[in-house]
Order: sequence, then C-alpha cells, then structure tokens
Amino acid sequence: MELQTFIFATAVAHLGFAMFIVGHAYWTDQESGNWPYITLAFGLAGLAGYFFYDELEGSGGI
Repeated sequence: MELQTFIFATAVAHLGFAMFIVGHAYWTDQESGNWPYITLAFGLAGLAGYFFYDELEGSGGI
C-alpha cells in the first residue's frame, strides 16, 4: 500500500469514528466531551476511551 493511500484511509477511518461518537452521544443524550477530537487524532484509542473511560461524575461511556 502506498503511503498516500494509507494516510487517506486512516484519515477517513478516524473521521468516521469521530462521527460515530457524535451520533452516539446525540442519540443517547450524553455529552461527547472532547472525545471526537481525541478520536480524530488517535483513532481507535479515542473511540475506546469514549466508551470505557469513566469519570467520577459518571458522564460518558455506556
């Protein structure tokens, strides 16, 4: 795979993950916080953080 193709595919995937987080937060009446931005930068790590990071206030996550 060429580098340009890999970077494009990665950017599209990160954008899709971030859109999923925003949609999920909207449909479940939760705040997405900074997770969409983190997901744009780090991909699956941001997606996992959104679902599994549990703050003391209990916001975010499933």
